[in-house]
Amino acid sequence: MFRHSHTTSPRWWCLPLWLLLLLPIPLLATAVDDGFPAEWEAAFADENADVPLQEPFSYPDWFKLSFLNLRDDLDEALERDKDGLILYFGQDHCPYCKVLIEENFGRKDIAEYTQHHFDLVPINIHGGKPVTGMDGQLFASERAFSEHHNADLTPILQFFNREGAQVLRLRGYYPPYKFRAALEYVAGEHYRNESFRDFLNRADPPLSFDGELNDERFFLKPPYALDRSQMPGEKLLLVLFEQRDCHACDVLHSRPLQNPLIRDLLRSFEVVQLDMWADTPVLTPTGERTTARRWAEDLELFYTPTLLFFDQNGEEIMRVDSVVYFFRMQRVLHYLLSGVWHQGMSVQGWLKYLEQEYRRSQQLDRTSTTGERD
Repeated sequence: MFRHSHTTSPRWWCLPLWLLLLLPIPLLATAVDDGFPAEWEAAFADENADVPLQEPFSYPDWFKLSFLNLRDDLDEALERDKDGLILYFGQDHCPYCKVLIEENFGRKDIAEYTQHHFDLVPINIHGGKPVTGMDGQLFASERAFSEHHNADLTPILQFFNREGAQVLRLRGYYPPYKFRAALEYVAGEHYRNESFRDFLNRADPPLSFDGELNDERFFLKPPYALDRSQMPGEKLLLVLFEQRDCHACDVLHSRPLQNPLIRDLLRSFEVVQLDMWADTPVLTPTGERTTARRWAEDLELFYTPTLLFFDQNGEEIMRVDSVVYFFRMQRVLHYLLSGVWHQGMSVQGWLKYLEQEYRRSQQLDRTSTTGERD
């Protein structure tokens, strides 16, 4: 966390550059008007695929206008002979949410299939409307409901079946073909017989051919003795599950992992790369002897690359198992290195704290400037 000295007058432009890079673009846009250094603004230009949006985007008109009583929403969906309910967690300036709305739901086949089988209820993770959960629990606001469900790396979609049970949760953005498969997995009730991972593999089995994964100099080499249950590790642990012939893996290695800021942050982690389909021996962070393939299966991983983060004692802190580019990845790394997760603070809670610190430093600077004029 950041603490400002009470004996000096902090100036917002003296905050660390990385902190400024984490703040919402609309907030920074105001700062630019007040003299935000142009060269810092240009820092967003090189890796801008997932920089927060300056303007909010619109939902499709078929998204449900709900009073946010989820059991009532499900009952109304069933009355119209739907197969269940989708709960969408998003935020106005989230680039991943916009891609989901415009690229996935912008496809006629996906939009029509979704509307035929589900009602979709949107939740603004910063919103103030009260929410009654599927179990009847009342939350004072959408924000409180979102925090309860750990809805931080948006978009997040929770799929509920006819009985009101959550049968699938997608965290982050997935390309259209995987998203369509998720819809079919739930609508066809395949979850009753197999995991989503197995469903995907049955429809599109992994390729098997000679080849190598993308390597990086900072990856630890085998044997992969990752056990931290007996002796704590010195650093946090990042385990990258990948596979061959994986375009998303290639993008991760050619873009985010080549960024100097990301590479510098990763020096504070032990980083291991595993092929999720290989029989490579692994001693897991909790001390279990297994293989990369069996471990990925036990973790129910279905997307590559998946990034799993573990603390010094071998407990999983969080995972990123969806599309990730520079801005989201550096936010996650900074969040983990801050250590606030020890206190139960979510990514969104931490970002809110940074925003408050930023506003506070601006206010203190204005007060100082006024005092100097007086």
